[in-house]
Amino acid sequence: MTEVLYMSYDGMTDPLGQSQVIPYLQGLSKLGFHFTLISFEKKERFEKSEKQISALLKHSNIDWVPLTYTKSPPILSTIYDVMRMRSKAFELHQQKKFSIVHCRSYISSLVGLAMKKKFGVKFIFDMRGFYADERVDGGLWKLSNPLYKMVYDFFKGREKQFLSNADYTISLTENGKREIQSWKEIPNQPISIQVIPCCADLEKFSSTQIDTTKLQELRTQLSIHENDFVLSYLGSVGTWYMLDEMLDFFKCLLEQKPNAKFLFITNEPASLVLNKAEEKNISADKFIITTAPHSLVPTYLALSSVSIFFIKPVFSKRASSPTKQGEIMGMGIPYVCNAGVGDVDEIVADTNSGFVVNIFSIADYQNTVKDLLENKLNEEQIRNGATKYYSLEKGVEKYHSVYKALLK
Repeated sequence: MTEVLYMSYDGMTDPLGQSQVIPYLQGLSKLGFHFTLISFEKKERFEKSEKQISALLKHSNIDWVPLTYTKSPPILSTIYDVMRMRSKAFELHQQKKFSIVHCRSYISSLVGLAMKKKFGVKFIFDMRGFYADERVDGGLWKLSNPLYKMVYDFFKGREKQFLSNADYTISLTENGKREIQSWKEIPNQPISIQVIPCCADLEKFSSTQIDTTKLQELRTQLSIHENDFVLSYLGSVGTWYMLDEMLDFFKCLLEQKPNAKFLFITNEPASLVLNKAEEKNISADKFIITTAPHSLVPTYLALSSVSIFFIKPVFSKRASSPTKQGEIMGMGIPYVCNAGVGDVDEIVADTNSGFVVNIFSIADYQNTVKDLLENKLNEEQIRNGATKYYSLEKGVEKYHSVYKALLK
């Protein structure tokens, strides 16, 4: 059995770990790979979910090595965590002699590259987007601050090293792959890149799996009436997600559909949405803001007439694959999104699964509202689009092809 070390700076008790790491490893474990998984866990989430995640991983014969995530002080805490990750990875390699080190994003790739150079282990750079540029585009690293400028330059330098030295790179988007393969400073172009978007478990995200009694109970609980037109938003708000613009769109929808309600399925405080809505003179009774455990997200999504996500169309987002797109499509729900993010608009065009806003303007919102009210999209066709682009099985197959290529 091939020994693989998988490293993630995200926790497995985080929603992201549960949707975007564990399902792939479970699939690959069935194909003859034995995983050791190093992750960094946030204290509260770990205390709450450790037993459940531990049992899940044990069932798939995955050896989990959870380390505690250090939150502060900024930068120094990350350096400390990288040192601990490196020490643990090197120690485990002495015991297990890994054939492949699979690194999720840039932080863990610092250790993965060191392992390739020291031990000759095959190194997969699973980049998950342009990390340093995302931090700047999201306003998290201000380049006017010399410290953040130094950190940005450090990671842009490492990015070139990862791409130049990786035995395989994973990109979330074709758009990101094209961008990287155009970079002249990377030797041996075109480098080996496999495109694997953020896949969804389409067995869970399926309208056929929804318990209709639970759905009806949820309608009653959230005061959603049969004739309400529900626009939904799934996930966190802020950083790259454009709340102002989504509220402006909703305002245009209300002009055509006075019975519309805006359902937010999010862990964010309701005040974040309601304060903005008040600024825009949208009545608070038009909003339903609720949290949902990951297992019930499909049921909450099933309340939607249409869903929406607007993401800042900045450089770093060329390499971004919104997890919510595959999940919404799996449910057969049409959606409104914007152009200029990853492969989003190309997928909409190819699958006829939604409506694309090209310019953030009232005129464009009004035209899109008119379009979505006049053109009912086919649920089965949307679902088929999800299978084509976002099926977990296809994601596992693509990872498997990368692993096989490295072991030849």
